[in-house]
Amino acid sequence: MGSDTPHRSLRLEKIFQEGDPTAAIDFLASFAPLSKAKLKDAMEKGAVWLRRAGPNHARRRLRRAKTELKPGDVVTLYYDEHVLSQPAPQANRIADRGFYSVWFKPPGLLAQGTDYGDHASLLRQAETSEHPPRPSFLVHRLDREAAGLMLVAHSSRAAAALSRLFEKNRIEKEYRVEVIGNVAAALGPRGEFDAPLDGKPARTRFEVLRYDTEKNRSLTRVHILTGRLHQIRRHFTNAGFPVVGDPKYGRGNKDPGGLRLAAVSLTFQCPFQKDQARFEIAPERLPF
Repeated sequence: MGSDTPHRSLRLEKIFQEGDPTAAIDFLASFAPLSKAKLKDAMEKGAVWLRRAGPNHARRRLRRAKTELKPGDVVTLYYDEHVLSQPAPQANRIADRGFYSVWFKPPGLLAQGTDYGDHASLLRQAETSEHPPRPSFLVHRLDREAAGLMLVAHSSRAAAALSRLFEKNRIEKEYRVEVIGNVAAALGPRGEFDAPLDGKPARTRFEVLRYDTEKNRSLTRVHILTGRLHQIRRHFTNAGFPVVGDPKYGRGNKDPGGLRLAAVSLTFQCPFQKDQARFEIAPERLPF
C-alpha cells in the first residue's frame, strides 16, 4: 500500500490488533494508500490522531513515527493535500510572563489547528517555541483572516484564570478596523452598535480616526463589550459599512491586501502578578 494514489482528501481509521505492525508509521502504511514520506509529513503536521485503548484516554495527535501501538488503539488519519501544503505565516512573541505569553498573529494563520493538521496555527508555534515543546492552551480566538494580539496560556491553571477574564469581559480589547463608506458623516465621529447577534446581546463601540475621500474608506478604533461570532464584521456590515477585505460579509469590499481588521491592544488585571497588564502593537507593524 505504499503508492501515492491520487487522493486529495480522505479520512481513514483502523483499530490496532495483534499481528499488526507495531510502529505507528508501519501501521499507517498498512492501510493508508500513501507513501511513508507523505504519512510522516502528515504526522508531523498534526493530521494523525491516536486514541489509546481504555475508557479514560482522550485522543491526541500522533506525531512520532516510531510510537509503539497496543491492541485496541485507534489510529485515525485526516489527509488533505491542500491543508498540508498551506504555508504557515510566522507569529511573533511580544511578551512572556511565564504563566502565559502574548503573540502577534499575522493574517492567514489559524488560532489553532483542525483534525486535518495544526502546522499553520498559532498554538502549534507557541508550543514549539521552546525545546522541549511547551504546554500551550488557547483561551480566545481571532479569525484566520484577522491579525492581532493573542494570549496563550502555558498551564491548565493559567488557561482557566484567563478564560474567566474573557468570560466576564474583564479584558479590554481594542481593534483597528477599516470599512467602506464615510462612517462619521452617517453615524457621527463615535458611536455604538447594540443590535443583538444570534439572539444574544452584542455591543460594539467605535471611533472614527480618519476618512479617505479618494478610497471612500473609514479607519476606526473599535472596542467590543461582548464576544459574539464575527461581531465587529457583522455589526459594521449590517450598518452599511462592510469591513474592507472581508471574504464573508458585505459587498464591494474585496481587497488584495486581505481583511482590514486587527486586534491592537489587550488590557487586564493580571491574575498572577496582580498588576495592570497592557500589551499593544505598534501601528507600523499592522498589515494595513
